[in-house]
Amino acid sequence: MPALTLSTDIGQSDFITGAIKGQLITAVPSANIIDITHQLSPTNYQQAAYICSNAFKYFPPQTFHIVIINFFEREPQKMLLAEHNKQYIICPDNGILTMITGTKPGNIFSINRNANDKSTLLHYTACIANAIEKMFRGENSSAIMTPITNIEEKYPMRSTSGPDWIESQIIFIDNFENVVVNLTKDEFEELRQNRKFKIVLMRNSEFIEKISDHYASVQPGENLAWFNSAGYLEIAINKGNMAGLFGLQGYSETNAALQNRLPYQTIRILFS
Repeated sequence: MPALTLSTDIGQSDFITGAIKGQLITAVPSANIIDITHQLSPTNYQQAAYICSNAFKYFPPQTFHIVIINFFEREPQKMLLAEHNKQYIICPDNGILTMITGTKPGNIFSINRNANDKSTLLHYTACIANAIEKMFRGENSSAIMTPITNIEEKYPMRSTSGPDWIESQIIFIDNFENVVVNLTKDEFEELRQNRKFKIVLMRNSEFIEKISDHYASVQPGENLAWFNSAGYLEIAINKGNMAGLFGLQGYSETNAALQNRLPYQTIRILFS
């Protein structure tokens, strides 16, 4: 049974997500359609890339991942289909592809579309459903898509660092207001070099000075830091709300210019 996933910024209250699923199941009746999320932020590509990349890697080969984010920031010129890690990612040509993959995939195609078609989201997703159907039937790909090399490329921000510090961007805040930053365990240990550290909270007035194995490593109400199941640094309060208490907010390119007027979007780590 083929697997198709949906990741969008549409939300749960609109009919559109149901209509897209109807298009897909009509095109490929045997498909298993899985929702990753419909709560992506249209302006926070870091967040979208974190969610999608860490979910996609658990799916089997030949899975189709449809990503709809910030679709009409401008009139979509191309709908991309790319092969990556033996799976397929379908998305608009707005930079989200390389944000998710972290590199430019070797095989990228533009899904063919009649230029006279209406420019509504459901007309674009109908073209996507048609392309997937024909691929499952083994039809000649040249009839449904065109190889391309020129796409919009954006890449995830990396933590910045100096001799005795790291500054990382907040890329995700979950429903419990636990905060994930763009720093992996390997990156942390490479920069730490076995030194003591302090994760700075609230204008240098409060710190976390150890890495925990899990939430139960500390008492309820205590701060903790650990490397989560995706391998990224997560800071939290056991049975508390880290983001709300410390005024933390997910990093966004759109509001980065207003950072001085916003809650903190970065986390600083000091070494000694």
